[in-house]
Order: sequence, then C-alpha cells, then structure tokens
Amino acid sequence: MKLKLTVAGLMIYFAVNGFASSNNETMMNHSQHNMGTPSTTILSEAGNDAFGTIQEVILKLNSNPDTDWSKVNLEKLRRHLIDMNNITLNVKVISQTKIKNGLLAIVKPTTLGAKASLQRIFQAHPMQLKAETGWNMSVKSDNGQYILKITTKNKKDIDKIRGLGYIGLMAYGTHHQEHHWAMATGKNPHKIEPLKFER
Repeated sequence: MKLKLTVAGLMIYFAVNGFASSNNETMMNHSQHNMGTPSTTILSEAGNDAFGTIQEVILKLNSNPDTDWSKVNLEKLRRHLIDMNNITLNVKVISQTKIKNGLLAIVKPTTLGAKASLQRIFQAHPMQLKAETGWNMSVKSDNGQYILKITTKNKKDIDKIRGLGYIGLMAYGTHHQEHHWAMATGKNPHKIEPLKFER
C-alpha cells in the first residue's frame, strides 16, 4: 500500500512539474511574441474614439488619389466630435416619461460646452430622425433644461422609442458616419433651416 502511494505521489510530482515547465515556456514565448519589436508591432487602438475617427478619415482620404485636399476640413469634424462627446457624457438626464405614442425626456447640460453642443445638435437631429424613421421630435428650452418630445404614428415603434431613451434617440441611425465624412471633405451635411427653440 505504501509503495502504491509513493508511486502515485511521484507520478503527480512529475505531472505537475512537467506542466509548470511547459506552461512557463509557453508563457515566455507568448510574452516575447506580444512584445515584438517597434517595426513589427501593430496596435489596434488609435487612442480615444474621436482620434480614431479622424485617423480613419485620414486613411480614407489618403487612399483616394482624387481627394481634393484644398476642401478637407478635419477641424470642423473635430469640433463636431466634441459636441457628440458633450451630449453623451456632459448631460444629466432628469427624467424619461412615457407619454401617448412616445416619450418625454428632460435633460440638462452640466457644462457650458455641453449647452452649446446640445443647441448645435438639436438644429439638425430632429429633422434627421424624422427623415430616417418618420418619428416626430420637438425640443423646448426651459430654464436651462431641454424638454424632448418624441412620438410616432406607428404603434409598433412606441416601445422602441421608449427603450432607446434620450441617448439612444440621439445616436439612432446610420447618418452619423455620412455626416462625418461630409464635414471632413468640406461639404455641408445639414442643409436645413435652423431650429427655433420654443420657450
């Protein structure tokens, strides 16, 4: 019995040490592979999302031999990306209430920059949302807050509007990428009349 235990113990010892040795070697090889050299390592992240968006635009512009660089305006795109960041992170959602056929949301900017960003975004977004979805979005300014009313005639979309809420409704649609490209290449993505806020 004692001999059997000793043999079993030796088998476990060699198995564990063999695994550890093999695992250490694998980890070392993996580590060396990941470290690479400056000339071969390719990172997947460009930095923050705004920087990455601008870098993507530059790559696209560079890949097109017909790019008219005299019309390129990356600064305009940069300022718009700041607006998008502001309306996402620097806004307090006061309330989101179900109303007939939709949603009533009250939001408040937490910085002066966010206030200016909301005003600029609201100039175009309600009409863009209407064009893409058929939903009606009205915006009213009241004592430093903005009251958003979003409704639809399609009963199947009511829960969708409520589920999306403020930020989902602001991010909704595929027009953002097209607008970013238009800005970067010197075009006007918002050929519409400015929105006059109700008071």
